[in-house]
Amino acid sequence: MKQSPDLAGRHIVLGLSGGIACYKSAELVRELTRAGATVQVVMTPAAEQFITAVTMQALSGRPVVRDQWDAREPNNMAHINLSREADAILIAPASADLIAQLAQGRADELLSLLCLARPFASGHERVPLLLAPAMNREMWAHPATQRNAAQVAADGAVLLGPAHGDQACGEVGDGRMLEAVELRDALIAFFQPKLLQGRRLLITAGPTFEPIDPVRGLTNLSSGKMGFAMARAAQEAGAQVTLVAGPVHLDTPAGVRRIDVRTAQQMFDAVLPLAAQHDVFVATAAVADWRPAGTSDAKIKKQADRAVPVLELVENPDILAAVARLPDAPYCVGFAAESHDLARHAREKLQRKNVPLVVGNLGPATFGRDDNALLLVDAQGEREVPCASKRALAQELVREIAGRLAARG
Repeated sequence: MKQSPDLAGRHIVLGLSGGIACYKSAELVRELTRAGATVQVVMTPAAEQFITAVTMQALSGRPVVRDQWDAREPNNMAHINLSREADAILIAPASADLIAQLAQGRADELLSLLCLARPFASGHERVPLLLAPAMNREMWAHPATQRNAAQVAADGAVLLGPAHGDQACGEVGDGRMLEAVELRDALIAFFQPKLLQGRRLLITAGPTFEPIDPVRGLTNLSSGKMGFAMARAAQEAGAQVTLVAGPVHLDTPAGVRRIDVRTAQQMFDAVLPLAAQHDVFVATAAVADWRPAGTSDAKIKKQADRAVPVLELVENPDILAAVARLPDAPYCVGFAAESHDLARHAREKLQRKNVPLVVGNLGPATFGRDDNALLLVDAQGEREVPCASKRALAQELVREIAGRLAARG
């Protein structure tokens, strides 16, 4: 299954208004083009005080438009042409002054003018407007700015941020522009079909760790990448997502609620009270089947005159089966990471856990990797999903789950 870049075929007008955060816009152009978009940069005179048009042209590969009277346009209507060609207009940074202009419907220069002239009515020609505010914390907190931000949002603009953190002036607070990768991901998410709008998904991810003593334990090689990709894809599809994660070193997808756990029992205790509140439960976590019956308070030392310790194991609770048995159980999707006989073991798990769908994969071949191949197993049969990135597979699974939910009514 071949996956095109997330923004392939998208044409983005990237507007820069005045602010020190313009330096981030250079990296944003690179991130958007790497994601497959073409980027047309439009700069205000104030923006050119912080970064040059030469830099932005070099990175975007297109001449920067800076003047509403740009004679390069055959009809001399840059504000019309730019807004008609765009799939979206993203202003990053969006200064307090630019937001004020938009709130009041002013057109003091090209950037605010093309925003005012963009196709606005609902329909296939509508051009969305996304704003990444960037300013001093006091400017952002000022009642006038808050009124203006609320007004542009009421008028249909999408606000991305701002973030909280260090500011160029030396102060700390709200008003930082989001980082380039955050804005790229927000734009990608904006364009994703909202197949799970209004749905609530509970997802487990990663391994569990069952301690033997303070420094050792039983675990596995699961990286958690598939579960985190599922969480991101579901959130982008409009779902409200809760992610229960074992010990992994992965960033939380934007907009996802994350609960960190360590052991299988902790994961069970986190999942069971939440399960009935969700429409779908996706059990991607590689949960340890057993744990030591007892845990030593001190490190078990190797000694020449001491026999090799024997570990007594007890069975961990079965999270997926327990959720599936709930009287108001969500739609349950299990994962089966096997070493061999994938179809047979996945079907046995489907029947043993009494769930409608099991996603099988060969664990040793995929743990830690960024790609995978899957086998979807349900009561009607099996379907192979060819090797692809885990992000592409997660998006395919979101489509699959959304279709099954719609079929249930």
